[in-house]
Amino acid sequence: MATKEIQEGLEAIDDMLVAVVKSDVKTLHDASVHILTSGGKRIRPQMALLSYLAAGGEEFEEVIPVASAVEMVHTATLVHDDINDHSLTRRGKATVHSVWGRTFALLTGDYLFTKVYELMAPYGAEMNVIMADACTRLVEGETLQAYAAKQGTINRETYKEIIALKTASLFEAAARMGAKLATADEEVMNALSEYAFNLGLTFQIVDDILDVIGDPDDMGKPVGNDLIQGRGVLAVTNGLATKDGDHKGTAVADVAVKEKPDAIEQMMANLRDSGALEIARLQAEETGQRARNALKLVPPSAARDELADLIDLVLYRQR
Repeated sequence: MATKEIQEGLEAIDDMLVAVVKSDVKTLHDASVHILTSGGKRIRPQMALLSYLAAGGEEFEEVIPVASAVEMVHTATLVHDDINDHSLTRRGKATVHSVWGRTFALLTGDYLFTKVYELMAPYGAEMNVIMADACTRLVEGETLQAYAAKQGTINRETYKEIIALKTASLFEAAARMGAKLATADEEVMNALSEYAFNLGLTFQIVDDILDVIGDPDDMGKPVGNDLIQGRGVLAVTNGLATKDGDHKGTAVADVAVKEKPDAIEQMMANLRDSGALEIARLQAEETGQRARNALKLVPPSAARDELADLIDLVLYRQR
C-alpha cells in the first residue's frame, strides 16, 4: 500500500531535514531545527513521493533527498514570509524572527536555501534546472504580490499569475522531479506536473479563504494578514466579480485601519456575508477538478488513488 510507504517516506524526510541543517554555529542549527520540527502538512514532499510511485518508481530511497529539498525550499520561504508579515506564530509555535530576531531569521532562511544545493547536488543538471526554475518563479511570485498589494493593483489576472508563480510552481516541480526519477514517459510526467500545478492553485485559493474564515488555533498562525496587506481572497473575489478583470484589489493597511483595530474584523465579517468567499470556493473547486482530470492520464495505482484523495484533503481542509 502506498499509504504505508508515504508515511515511512515522510518520516525519512523529517530525519533528513534535521540531519542536513546540523551546524557548529548554534544559532543557525537551533533556529533551523525549530522551524523544521514545527509540523506542517508536508504536501509538497508528498507530491514528489507519490508522483515517483505513480510513475512506476521502485527504489524509494532515491526520491527522499529530492522531496526533502522541496520541503526545505518551502520552509525557507516561511521564515522569510513571517518576517515580511510580522507574524509571531507559525504552525502553533513562535516564528523564528520572534525568537531570534530579524537578522538571524534572515540568515536562517538563507541557510535553509543553501542546504537545498547540498540535497540536490547528486542529481545532475536537468533535475537542478527544474528546482532552480521553481525557486526563481516562487521569488518572482512573492515579489509581484508584494508590489501589486502595495500599489493596490491586484486584479483577477494578477492574482492568477501570483499564485501560479509563488505556490503552484513548487508543487509542479516536486511532481515533475519525482516522476522523472521513475520514468522517461513524457506523457506521465506532464500529466503529474499538470495535476500538481492545479493542486497548488487549489491549495493557495483555499489558504486565502481560510485567512478570512479559519480558526487561528487550528491553523497555528494569525488570520487576516492577507486582508491587512491587500492580497489573497479579497483580490481574487474582487477580480472574479469583474468581467473585464480590471477591478483593483483594496489594500486595507491604511491609517483608518491602524486607528481602528476592529476594522479588520469588520471587513472579514463583511466578506463572509457578501458571498465573495463562495465565488472563491467555486474557483478552488474548478482548479481541483482540473487536477483530477490530469490524473486520468496516469496509470491506475494505489499512489494515483492517494493523489486523487489529496485533492479533497486540500479542498476541504480547515487548517
